[in-house]
Amino acid sequence: MQEDLTAMYAHRFAAWFAPLLAGALVPASASVAAEPSPCAAPAAQSGEAAACDLAGRLERQYTFPEIGARYAAALRQGVATGRYAGTDKQAVAEAMTADLQAVAPDGHLRVRLREDAKATDTAAAPKEPFPILEEADWIAPGIAYMRINEFPYNEDITRSVAAFMADHADARALIFDLRTHHGGGVEQMDVILPWLFAEPTHLVTMETSWDVERELGSPVDGVPSMRLLDDKTMARREHWVTPNADTRLRDAKVYLLTGPRTASAAEHFALAMKRTGRATLVGGATRGANHFGGQADLPGGYYAFVPVGRTFDPDTGEDWESDGVAPDIAVDPALALERALTDFGIAPDKAHALSEAHKPTLPLERSQP
Repeated sequence: MQEDLTAMYAHRFAAWFAPLLAGALVPASASVAAEPSPCAAPAAQSGEAAACDLAGRLERQYTFPEIGARYAAALRQGVATGRYAGTDKQAVAEAMTADLQAVAPDGHLRVRLREDAKATDTAAAPKEPFPILEEADWIAPGIAYMRINEFPYNEDITRSVAAFMADHADARALIFDLRTHHGGGVEQMDVILPWLFAEPTHLVTMETSWDVERELGSPVDGVPSMRLLDDKTMARREHWVTPNADTRLRDAKVYLLTGPRTASAAEHFALAMKRTGRATLVGGATRGANHFGGQADLPGGYYAFVPVGRTFDPDTGEDWESDGVAPDIAVDPALALERALTDFGIAPDKAHALSEAHKPTLPLERSQP
């Protein structure tokens, strides 16, 4: 499912991880020579080869090195016991994911099969187009509503979001529906936020190790809203908002609708708005998928998302991995729009009717790994 594959900065990481995708970071001969048994010489296109390859990547690149080492040990133990030797590739991918999650849950870390590696008896049904910017209009007099399901690295979407903000700058309330939002980057955030703040504001902080930064670069290097700190221990960047010159939305009420499908970059947005007090979060806790990274191809038709960094609250140093971002008004996510509208003063019957007329097209429940 696409919502499981896209994570924070995934579009930028596609380019950022190009050497990793090509297997160029560590020569194959060096990797094999360094690997202890049982990963000395796995069959080239087997699940065991995929597990050994991923073990090395996690050991080098995972957000927390000590956990990366434990992930690697678990995968190598699985190879040693023959756990990944089966011919059912989907079952092997699920076994690797289960073993990794048993070591330490991570909302992004999982092993998948590439589409061209999936054995099927019949042609696969065509995939439905994934709706990104589903709604962006007035929902009631003075209330602007946007349901967006991804923050893609896409200039057309960024322009559309910027136009929405400009066209609705007289709104008394803004509702951003993130209940089915699975992640992306900061480009759309960075055209929303300048309308909403009266002064420059530090939102959240991102960090990776300097080893990762030197080896792979950064997906947000050169993004104007990201400020690189002079920190010798970690590569840290602060996400800042700089207000624009138009003050019409400075006092508008802002609501974010959240739930267990709200993931990754949407959680970044949610935490930024919550910790600065600029929005009221309505619905359920978010998914808890914090650690950003990139997709890496593995032998045998497998691939995995490799998390290499985290985003956190600069006040506490805490991130939202596993726990999610808690709402300010906790309700069933299916009722979040109705609750936000009534909180703003819309009559309950009218709020219910509007909520029914603007139901998300994607499921609100959290999908399984």
